[in-house]
Amino acid sequence: MRKRASGAVCCHPEQAGFAPQLSRVRLASLSKIKLHHHRSRADDRELSTALLSLRVRQIHFSAWLLVLLSAVLQVLIFPLPGLYVLSWIALAPLVIALLRARPEGELEIPGLLRLRPASPTQGFLLGYVCGILWYAGTCYWVYDTMRNYGGLNFSAALLALVLFCCYLGLYHGAFGLLLALITRSPRDYRRALIIAPFLWVAVELARTRVTGFPWNLLGTAQVDNSALCGVAALTGVYGVSFEIVLVNVALAAAFLIPREKRLSMLVAALAAAVVLQTGSLIAVPASRVDHAALLVQQNIPVSADWTPEYFQQTLSELTNLTEKSVAGEPNGKFDVIVWPESPAPFFTNDARFRAALTQVAGQTKLWTVTGAIGVQPANQANGNVFNSAVLIAPSGEWTARYDKVHLVPFGEYLPFPHLFAFAGGLTQEVGRFEHGQSREPLHAGAQQLGVFICYESVFPDEVRQFAKNGAQVFVNISNDGWYGDSGAYAQHLNQTRMRAIENNRWLLSATDTGVTASIDPAGRIVERLPRKERATLSAQYALTSVTTFYTRHGDWFAYACAIISLGALVMRFVLPNIHKKVASSS
Repeated sequence: MRKRASGAVCCHPEQAGFAPQLSRVRLASLSKIKLHHHRSRADDRELSTALLSLRVRQIHFSAWLLVLLSAVLQVLIFPLPGLYVLSWIALAPLVIALLRARPEGELEIPGLLRLRPASPTQGFLLGYVCGILWYAGTCYWVYDTMRNYGGLNFSAALLALVLFCCYLGLYHGAFGLLLALITRSPRDYRRALIIAPFLWVAVELARTRVTGFPWNLLGTAQVDNSALCGVAALTGVYGVSFEIVLVNVALAAAFLIPREKRLSMLVAALAAAVVLQTGSLIAVPASRVDHAALLVQQNIPVSADWTPEYFQQTLSELTNLTEKSVAGEPNGKFDVIVWPESPAPFFTNDARFRAALTQVAGQTKLWTVTGAIGVQPANQANGNVFNSAVLIAPSGEWTARYDKVHLVPFGEYLPFPHLFAFAGGLTQEVGRFEHGQSREPLHAGAQQLGVFICYESVFPDEVRQFAKNGAQVFVNISNDGWYGDSGAYAQHLNQTRMRAIENNRWLLSATDTGVTASIDPAGRIVERLPRKERATLSAQYALTSVTTFYTRHGDWFAYACAIISLGALVMRFVLPNIHKKVASSS
């Protein structure tokens, strides 16, 4: 205890009768601190909102117009419009918008406006809006599918489409963000223009690997250009995307460089587009054929009422149609019969279904592939179910089965069921399937059939594994009736055609409502049936065991683009620091 100078003892404040006053002071101080803390947090939120709003307002209106133009052009290059010639200019407005997004904020000569590249936040916003608009214009069929077959009302189906577009639009946003980060100087666009094609391919790879929805990758727009798409056998579809973006970047550069050089650059970019597009006019030699398949287009309504009578009637009609088509073939014997993925409740443990397919294979003496709902264990009614393709031998024996590995989210299974419970209606309509585990071909005598089901055909690396594992011909069975008359069936067909090009394989596309077709290794449709007809197609094809570079090595090119993009980003932030250190040390 310390003594005061006067010799008096210093007592504790509480002993001196000051306790109530001190408590009030402490409470008041704590209240002020808490109030200040809450005000600080509120002020921070308001400041962040204000800064974001300011960044949005700083984007010049011309950049928004260019984003809208780019989104519209990207919609038009895919079916149903299918104006794929516009792919050479579709991305140029977006690139220009990202590199000329906001005023410089300096004193300018009257009448002369100078715009500089977008900030990272602005780049993301511009790309994000473009992506949302593109997905809304291209994948509008998501609404119809959810509304008509998912058990969702108007509002819920519309919300599903909006969420779908907002989620997947993030990839366009990522492209805008990364391109803005790469840009170093307000007036030096070279680094950004050079790296843009690599960034685009890297983002497409992320769409495939991260989200699992690589629908309408840019290169697919040029699937009718056989000469141009030849590079896909080396790089996959990503190489075609790279070529398209490269021309778009050259076109964008023409509007970013000084006026005196603009005309020559514009002419060069357009000339490159014309030369590359003329590849669609080059006649590719016809591919040899030495086999034939009977593809059965069932044309079964998605929303049929499956009474026992209707089930038996449908099964009998399909069986009779198949047998009559085989018997009436004028050009000789078929090698395989293919029934598609079907909305019918064809379970592998259903005695009626098994008897009918056993009869088809036995009567025709042909290997038969059919879509079915696989049940495991086979003798249990409540076992696990799979979306399957079954192989039946000419003897009638059920010899092999492929179970679909990559299921459709919200269609064949419900990811995060507690989070997305509102979409359960669609899953109840289609089923709750288990994932398959193998991509081995089905052995049909001397033929190795690479069978994949519906949506799996949009995944380049997954399909090529069938060829790598020995498949000599591809068979895609699909039920595209869910899409109605939207452009989705044509978009799906084009992506399937690209898989044939990448792997140099004939591809037999058997669908419920169309398009049922035979596709050659150049991606050309050799024969096809009209949509929405119950009919059969005699599809010519050939076997091959030759593998392409892409078949053997997969997405190497896309990964190389991702690595180069990452390296460019690292150099963007590392080099300036190195230069500063060198300058300071000298």
